[in-house]
Amino acid sequence: MNFQWLQQQYRRVLSGSYRSIRTKLLICFLIVTLIPLLSLGALSYYQSAKIINSQFGKYGENAVAQLQQQTGSSLSRMKQMSETIYSYLMDPARTDLGSKTPVTYNEIIEKNDFEALLKSLRTDLTAGIYIITPSGYYYGENNLDVGKLEHIPAWKGKPASYQGTYWLGFYMQDHAMSSAGSVSEPVLGLAVPIHNRGGAQDGSTILIEENAEELLHMFRLFEEDTKAHLTIKAPDGRIVYKSASAFTPKDSDIVWDRTLAVSQWTIEARLPAKAFYLSSGIIRSNTILVAILSCLLAFGLAYIFSSHFTARIRSLKDSMQKVSFGKLDTRMPVEGRDELGSLDMSFNRMVSGVQTLVQEVEQSERLKKEAELKAFHYQINPHLLFNTLNSIQWKARLQGAEDIRQMLYHLTMVLEGNLDISQELITLGRELRMIEHFLKIQEIRYGCVFRYDLRCGEELKQYLIPRMTLQPLFENIFFHGFTDGVGIIELEVRESGEELLLTLKDDGAGITAEKLARLFVPGARRQGRGGLGVQNADQKFKLHFGPQYGLTVHSTKGEGTEILIRWPKKEERSDGNSQEN
Repeated sequence: MNFQWLQQQYRRVLSGSYRSIRTKLLICFLIVTLIPLLSLGALSYYQSAKIINSQFGKYGENAVAQLQQQTGSSLSRMKQMSETIYSYLMDPARTDLGSKTPVTYNEIIEKNDFEALLKSLRTDLTAGIYIITPSGYYYGENNLDVGKLEHIPAWKGKPASYQGTYWLGFYMQDHAMSSAGSVSEPVLGLAVPIHNRGGAQDGSTILIEENAEELLHMFRLFEEDTKAHLTIKAPDGRIVYKSASAFTPKDSDIVWDRTLAVSQWTIEARLPAKAFYLSSGIIRSNTILVAILSCLLAFGLAYIFSSHFTARIRSLKDSMQKVSFGKLDTRMPVEGRDELGSLDMSFNRMVSGVQTLVQEVEQSERLKKEAELKAFHYQINPHLLFNTLNSIQWKARLQGAEDIRQMLYHLTMVLEGNLDISQELITLGRELRMIEHFLKIQEIRYGCVFRYDLRCGEELKQYLIPRMTLQPLFENIFFHGFTDGVGIIELEVRESGEELLLTLKDDGAGITAEKLARLFVPGARRQGRGGLGVQNADQKFKLHFGPQYGLTVHSTKGEGTEILIRWPKKEERSDGNSQEN
């Protein structure tokens, strides 16, 4: 279920349900950051906790083993001492050691030799070595209050028929007296009953006590260090040693145990599971704390980064809105060389291009309106003009003036095409026919002194061209290029892919470089009428087809002029409108 929820949230982020790109960036950044961070933290905690628990477990086992070694060493030393004494007493030659105070010389000598033996067996840890007879007499270095031995619980509970070694365990020694006074110290006691039928010491008990302060101190250090509860049990279930702190055993406790080979005591150390896993719990708490702080830091950094990143995007969005409201002077500051910086530069170039295009469109509309105003201002009634010309033409025909009639006929055809303002685009074939009528007028005027070569395929004459664009160019040839109409005119139309190329050449007077430089400059002052038709024709092509089309003029003074016109192919549809190929 959780996995499906994560999938749904992931699809919402990618599908744009969250509208803010800052939210998307923040979520993606947190996902990319937190998943490795939390995974690494969890893995680190798992490995650290595993190692620490393993090491702590081994440390507890080693510590219990050390307790076993130290305790076993003391017990072995005491047992070996008791065996030595027992062997000495079992010697049949030691008949002078009785159970009463020695009175004879031999008994005194034997007593002194025996106590010398006991003294030689003592070590720095020995608290007392005694042979206690059934009569209450004892052998040993210190003064002993035999009656106080009953204060020792293990001594009091010792079975009368017990054979072998009987470990008394740990207790406070308050039954020995030294030259300095009474002695009270913790000791570890061993009692060995003597069974020697017929022997003087039969029924006596060997009591060996060793200072246990250092051993008990080691037990306390272990308890403080590991926080474990230490218990030492005898094989009969008697508690030899138990930690002072209250403790309730549980099945979940961590248990370390060892058995002493000398006494068969069981050393058991119990540590509550909570205490055992305390170190790993601290690591877990620290890991969670570090993970939370890391998440907060990652969130803060992600928020700052996404805010800084999206601030530039919001600024670009605001600039786009300003442009959409018509503020084309809006520009974005380029703050870097990254993708957003490239986007800012592209936006600035786009707005500059749109601003230029709007200016061109405004200029185009302004020129169109000016042309419409001029056409309206200079508009004449074509019916009146044509009727007048027809009347003059018939008058000339009646009077036999054939040249005048031909000129009027061709002039009427030219004017008919030029005064028809219902169509801005006409076929190339129709424009060429008007040029032929214009040339007929010039031929009647100057005679057959010029030559006109036309190279244009019939399939190209169906394409459209702005009305009355070629006639001003031919007028310039006769009015400014030729002298008395003498010269050669070449007109070639060819196709180049989806475009048409028209080349108009003459061998007339040509154009000076200075005048050629001013030919297409808008608003330039002109001397005479030359060049105005060229500029008007160029503007028509640009207005109808785009600024990339129009006229190109090459001319050399005294060598003639070449005009190149380029425009796209367009055909007239059946409804009278134009159609691009």
